[in-house]
Amino acid sequence: MPLSRRSVVMAGAGLAAALAGVGVAWVSGHGSASAPPSPGGDGNFWQLEFDTPDGQKLPTQQFRGRPLLVNFWATWCPPCIEELPLLDRFHQEKKALGWQVLGLAVDQVPAVRRWLEAKPLSFPVAMAGATGTSLSRALGNLTGGLPFSAVFGAQGQLLHRKSGQVSESDLRNWASLK
Repeated sequence: MPLSRRSVVMAGAGLAAALAGVGVAWVSGHGSASAPPSPGGDGNFWQLEFDTPDGQKLPTQQFRGRPLLVNFWATWCPPCIEELPLLDRFHQEKKALGWQVLGLAVDQVPAVRRWLEAKPLSFPVAMAGATGTSLSRALGNLTGGLPFSAVFGAQGQLLHRKSGQVSESDLRNWASLK
């Protein structure tokens, strides 16, 4: 029984889609936490300025010179909310060693204000808003999902990134980076 041209094309397209899915799953599961940072993705980060939930300006340049963990999160994201106390504890324990943490909320100001009033954080939080997704993608977040974390060295270079929830072991490993 000969295959029609349409069947061959459809089978080829299905195979290509399956291979792409396997590639994305592999990168998400294996490469996102250990892949080398993409060149140039972090260059513009140090030129940005964000509004804080209370309307103040927060330039990223002020974080340069010491290691920085940037975490993209949202109040509507359960894994984001679950990891925030861990990030806060990391900030409190490692700030004497020069570490900084910056939370970039991909969310609405009123929701972030309410959340921070109920559960204050010891590290600064700024509003990335809708542009937070494109910024996180520029830093290597292949899927654009939340949470996403990027680790910068004291010289401003992107050292590491992770899509998904941060763990204690991630933070231990990152603490050794400078």
